Amino acid sequence: MKRREFLKTAVAATALPLFAAEPKVKFLHITDSHMDLHEPASVEAIKAMVRNINFKFGDVDFVLFGGDNFNNNVNGNEDAVLFQKILSGLKMPAYCVRGNKEANPKGDPQIDMQGFLALFTTPDMLVVGKNWMVMRNGFMILGLDSCIDGHNNGRFDEATIAFAKKMLNLGKPTIILSHHPYLNFWGSTDLKNIHKYVLNNTEEVQKELFSYPNLLLTLTGHIHVDDNKSRIGHVRCITTRAFKNSLGGDKYPMRLVEIEGSNIKEKLVHI
Repeated sequence: MKRREFLKTAVAATALPLFAAEPKVKFLHITDSHMDLHEPASVEAIKAMVRNINFKFGDVDFVLFGGDNFNNNVNGNEDAVLFQKILSGLKMPAYCVRGNKEANPKGDPQIDMQGFLALFTTPDMLVVGKNWMVMRNGFMILGLDSCIDGHNNGRFDEATIAFAKKMLNLGKPTIILSHHPYLNFWGSTDLKNIHKYVLNNTEEVQKELFSYPNLLLTLTGHIHVDDNKSRIGHVRCITTRAFKNSLGGDKYPMRLVEIEGSNIKEKLVHI
């Protein structure tokens, strides 16, 4: 779909009352799977994840992958291609954002942002720069790239904030998917730790985006620790435990989310 046609469709949809039909959506959030070609068990875990989702969660509308999907530590894009090939076995759409692993190549032969977009852009996406938007079941999903190439820490650049505001102004109930958390919910007092894990310009982002009444939910990862309690104003801010090498002995977790109108239900499930 061309960008102009996509925006016309989205704008026309806003003529309807925001929650008149109580839109419903059901999906999985999976983050920090760290598939690594040097660790065959991690590859088998992604294959098992796909089989399990198709068998046990075949009724979900889509699956969101929140970054550090693969470790990007081989020459070329072999790991990225394999990850995309495995995901193609899902019976429902899959949407991905980058994490610091995908944004932190150790040499030019490894995948970069353009390579990532080439593999993981889907036909129903509106892609602007390094960010994307998808409409599903009356909900808007924004995939916002929080990565700084070559670094583990993250921030939303000016273009990302501007894109998010433009999309939020369409007035549709919105979910934001990105990698770096907005809050130091684990209570660290180590400034280096906070700099590495919390979105570096979180105060600016909160001021610019979180006052929109149609922003319902943000989904992040990166820290490998689970948090389903945090809020920024009215917005639920959920960080899902890492799919692989998870702290707390909770191996291969995924978050099942159901939204009806503005009511959000969620729980951790496992393969």
